[in-house]
Amino acid sequence: RQFGHEIISKSVRQGERELENPILLVRRCRPVRKSVQRLRWFANSFREQVSMTTAETGVGYSVDDAKLAAAFASWLRSFEVQKPDHEEERQPFVGYAAGLMLRSLFEAAPAAALQSEGGARANPSAEFWPEGYLYVSFCLRLRGLVLAQDFEDAVPSQPISCDLRTWWSFRENLMIDPSRAIAFLDLFAGEEPDWDMPDVFSVDGTGQKTRFEQLDQRSHEPG
Repeated sequence: RQFGHEIISKSVRQGERELENPILLVRRCRPVRKSVQRLRWFANSFREQVSMTTAETGVGYSVDDAKLAAAFASWLRSFEVQKPDHEEERQPFVGYAAGLMLRSLFEAAPAAALQSEGGARANPSAEFWPEGYLYVSFCLRLRGLVLAQDFEDAVPSQPISCDLRTWWSFRENLMIDPSRAIAFLDLFAGEEPDWDMPDVFSVDGTGQKTRFEQLDQRSHEPG
């Protein structure tokens, strides 16, 4: 079967570490929210992000195809389990699904930074944790593209935080609980994170993401 060619375009402002909108990697006649559920599209998109991040930061990466496929499979399972049933949940679920993807990439670790001379072109975040910077960039791009394409929600272009205190906390927290990647991606996207139960998706009547009660119905024990 023949599919349309991927349309790949990018707008870069020199000297700024930005993710531009409209975001990229659109397959003709198929929404990104559908395309990203296909391993081949996911893998090609990730490799395109590697090229873009290398061009931005000067850091090269090797990619393990088996680990990338494992990240995709893990993400798709989690995505299917919590996929929303109601229309008002679709838009807030986009950011949550992108956070699930970040968690899966962190757990599978498909990319490894190669040694580069002179650091990451004055990008302290990419220099501190080049793999994490790559994963965050990829997930934010896809998040922004789906929001723009499905909801006409033009996400403002903004640099990824270069605050090393945030990145240090990000890395340390993921070592403790990978699900905190979901909350941190909200933070990087300029949204309000749910630090208490980031891995459970629910929305209130206004369509805003909220905390959800424990799925196993455990009662709160007195302190």
